[in-house]
Amino acid sequence: DRKDDIYIPQLRALLRASAFGNIKIMLPLITSMDEIREAKSLIKDIKAELDEKNVAYKKDIEVGIMVETAAASILADLFAKEVDFFSIGTNDLIQYTMSVDRGNVKVANLYSAFSPAVLRSIHRIITEGKKAKIMVGMCGEAAADPLLVPVLLAWGLDEFSMSASSILKSRRTVSLCDSKNLRTKADKVLEMETESEIREYLKKLAEELGC
Repeated sequence: DRKDDIYIPQLRALLRASAFGNIKIMLPLITSMDEIREAKSLIKDIKAELDEKNVAYKKDIEVGIMVETAAASILADLFAKEVDFFSIGTNDLIQYTMSVDRGNVKVANLYSAFSPAVLRSIHRIITEGKKAKIMVGMCGEAAADPLLVPVLLAWGLDEFSMSASSILKSRRTVSLCDSKNLRTKADKVLEMETESEIREYLKKLAEELGC
């Protein structure tokens, strides 16, 4: 309901800025195909407007989505065919998947990236992205968790976004991993039924890798 005064100006600004650097457009909180197609239609209209005015912009700018809702996870196979990349937003994905507000101390214990439901969701998103041959990245606290990095690599995650303080430790973990040999071990977590079982298994795997 704020297309004209907020959304379209933001999209126009991104397109214009793309003439000066490597910019991609990521759509947040997507829950339906209609939302993606409507945003892409707006981008197409703005491109036509800029062309008329001879304003420079990157013609083939990539448009992707932040996968952070349960709906986006379930529809990942469809969305992967419509966009250029996925970025898994784990902080919100965990909240929406587990129906938990991490700021509420009464239920904060349910907020965990090690939940079987969350890990199955992440696995599905990465798998569908790989099938469609699009880049799949991740941002949020889970992207820097040393217990999860080997699993995410084995499943095919392309890009990890994290705070600067986590980079060196994560680089070391990545350097110790052979994603091909880890695949069978990583997939075992998909068969596990509880968070505690998954945590213990991944701790042993980390020790085995020397992380």
